[in-house]
This record gives sequence, C-alpha cells and structure tokens, in this order.
Amino acid sequence: MKSYDLAIIGAGWAGFNAALRADGLGLKVVLIEEEEIGGTCLNRGCIPTKFLVHSAKLFSQAKKANQFGIAISQSQINLAEAKQKKDILVKTLRDNLLNLLRSRKAIDFIKARAKLISRNEISLGDEKITSKFILIASGSRPKELGDLKFDSEKVLSSTEILNLENLPKNILIIGGGVIGCEFASLFSNLETEVLIVEFMDRLLPQEDVEISRKIETIFKKRKINVMTKTDARNLDWKSFDKVLLCIGRDPYTSEMGLQDIGIKLEKTRIVTDEYMRTDIENIYAAGDCTSPKQLAHLATHQAILAVENMVNSNNPHTFNINVIPSCIFTDPEIASIGLDESSARKQNLKIIIDRFDFLGSGMARIINETEGFIKIVSDKDTEKILGAAMIGPRVTELIAIFSVAIKQGLTRRELAEVIFAHPTLSEGIGEALHKGLYGF
Repeated sequence: MKSYDLAIIGAGWAGFNAALRADGLGLKVVLIEEEEIGGTCLNRGCIPTKFLVHSAKLFSQAKKANQFGIAISQSQINLAEAKQKKDILVKTLRDNLLNLLRSRKAIDFIKARAKLISRNEISLGDEKITSKFILIASGSRPKELGDLKFDSEKVLSSTEILNLENLPKNILIIGGGVIGCEFASLFSNLETEVLIVEFMDRLLPQEDVEISRKIETIFKKRKINVMTKTDARNLDWKSFDKVLLCIGRDPYTSEMGLQDIGIKLEKTRIVTDEYMRTDIENIYAAGDCTSPKQLAHLATHQAILAVENMVNSNNPHTFNINVIPSCIFTDPEIASIGLDESSARKQNLKIIIDRFDFLGSGMARIINETEGFIKIVSDKDTEKILGAAMIGPRVTELIAIFSVAIKQGLTRRELAEVIFAHPTLSEGIGEALHKGLYGF
C-alpha cells in the first residue's frame, strides 16, 4: 500500500494547483481524478465556453465590419468547425497539464474513483493508499430542476450544450445567472432566437442591481426575450428546438464516503472553517464542493491556502472574500469585486460612488463598444475603496486593477494618482475618480 504526505481528490484547477504547491513545499503527492485532468473549468466550463463566446463575438463583429471601412461580402458561422477547434484547444491545454505533472517526480497522477475509508485511507477501486493529509477538490455538476431532467437531446446541461454542431433556430434558457446570461449572449450573437427565463425578479441576482438592469436593457435591445419572476416549468418549452437548463451547480460529494467517516456536509456542500479544514483535522476541502461562490480562481486560491495551512499549521492563514473578482463573459462583459452599492447601503455604510460611462471613452468609441459604465464604491470617512462593478468592453481585464487596490487598502485618491495610459479603456477608472475628486 503506497503512502503519501498529501492525497488530492479531484484534478480540476483547484486540485492541480494544490499539487504543484505541495510539490514546491517538499511533499510527496498523489493527485486522483476519475475523469480528465483540468476538471470542469478546462473541459466543460471556462475554457471551452469562452472559446465559443469569442467565436460568436467575432461573427457578430464581422457583420459590423463596414463601420470600420472593411467590406466583408459574407460572414458565416460553422458551429461544427468551431466545436472542433474548441476541442483541439482543450486537448492542447490538457496535454500541457499532464506534461507539467510528469515533470514533477514527487507527484503521482492516478485516474480512479476515490472513496474515503478512514481519515487516512482512500480506496481507488482494487487498491488502497494512505496519506497524512487529504484535500478534497471534487468540484460540482449541473443541477436539474425537479421533474425537468437533462435528456442529452433537447434538455441540455451547460456541459452538453458545448457539443452542439448545428445552431438551433431558437433556444429556451432556464436560469438567468452567469451561465444563462453568457449563453444568451453567445446564441444571440449567432442569430439564434433566445428566450431567457429567471425565477428571481432580475437577471444576475447576485450582481449590482444597476448592472442587472443594464444587461437586461441591452439584451432586449438585441432582441433577446427576457422573462423574470417566472417559473420555467409553467412555460410551453416544448416549442423550442433546444432547452438549456442552467439553474446552478451542485457540489460533487456523493459516493465518496464523506459522511461515513464523519465529514460534515451542509446539504451537499462540504463544511470547512476559514482555514479550509473540515471537522476532521487532517482533511481539507476547497473549490466548488465547499463554496457557494463557484469560481475557478477562488477554488485555486482556497486549495493553495489549504496546502500551506497543512504545512504551517501553527500559523494558518485565511483569505478575504472581498478581493475575489467575479467575471461574466457576456457581450458586453461584466465584472465586479468587493461590496456593491446596495450591499453597502444595507449595511448602513456611508459610501461615495464614483462612476464613468464608456460613452466618454475614446478607446470605447474607437472599437465602437460604448455600452456600459464603471462604478466604484468607497468608504466616505476613510475613502478606502470597498468595491467596484463594471459592465462594458474588456472589463474582465480591468477588474484586476481593483483586486490590487482593495488588497492593498488603497484610497480613491491614491488610485486616482495612478497614471493610466491614453487612449485605453482602463483610463476610465482614473476619469471616474478624477470627476468625483476634482470635478473634471
């Protein structure tokens, strides 16, 4: 029976990066994965979805090429070819991960289903291993809606929708969260008729209210049908070519023996403390199986933190959820971090709002993407930046500026003193602050 310092269950972005960090700290590691390395993000989520989002946007832009003095006689989308190129990209990145693992002699990679037998033992089918520490990074899977189940033909999950080779004439998207809005934008850019349905009173209910209203306005302007405060089970969804059911994701924690050995679950989510430790001292968990915020970069951060806390148990560290950015790859993009305006007001905080409209951006006009705005939330007394919410061109890149600002505790004046290049989209951040501070 092989013995390790650390056994990691799940080779998604969390587990993979945890393995690399553990190797760097001198641990002997086994990384266990039932399916493909890279997990949801690489194989069924972030990477393939964003490839298709980019393809759809290029197609949409090609139809507007005459606005830039470019004559394109005909633009067509070949979804089967786009899917093939997406699959090649995913395989290339997956091979890169495998090659990187092979270069680390202290890391074993095993394809197997893992089940915990005790606090130190894991069953891998016909064999068993032991480990001083265990990190569970098993990820999540698409959630179904009561009697409305995935059938792989008409009612599709966010995984299955990635394998379409022919564009549907129309599509019903059930769920107006991040996944639903991204696919609504994608299919609309590909000229598919879209109806997006959300049970709550607005799209993207976790985002800033003004952002939600803006994306709904933009969707309607682009002929995307939006229905909020609606239970999709009451609709005649049979008239649609395809139905995308994306009402969230469930932590993948079943059939792993977790409760048998005493690991506490809250519904299906693994309960951890602020150090990413379960109620069994040597077993940690990170990523989608633990967090209501299911983000690949958050999962990675949690997993690395967990490994470092195993090694430095006398001086463990926590992380600040307010410095975790959220990015939504709709068209236009959406990004946020920290406190939004409504959350701050609910906490009775005295705040200052600085804002900038992309209509005033030279670069936004150059690229002809002027829909959207930047909104910055700061504490009125200390002027420290508390959060930001943005909708507009490339804001998923711009949000990193606020990650640094909030992490370092910068004030709005200190960020305003940063020199942003001209003409760029990022200078809109400086202009928002200059207007509030100096009146111009």
